[in-house]
Amino acid sequence: MFAAYAVAWLLLDPASLNWHSLATLATCFMTLVIQRAEHRDTQVLHANLDELLRVDKIARTELVNIDDEEPEAIEERRAADRKRDE
Repeated sequence: MFAAYAVAWLLLDPASLNWHSLATLATCFMTLVIQRAEHRDTQVLHANLDELLRVDKIARTELVNIDDEEPEAIEERRAADRKRDE
């Protein structure tokens, strides 16, 4: 997708492709690389946590699908858990 964008820019307006434009393209590319790495790290973390929940006998099973909930609902659940633990 990124390469198609760069080629389209080059074909449609080659006169505007200068150092600033190349820096813009490089910034966009690095953003995509960083987001991909963060997504991979998040997926690995979720897989590890899912495995820990599966093997722990006292883990609450309702937390297995917590990542399907909205962020506000997760925060409310965590606040309730903290109050319960105090």
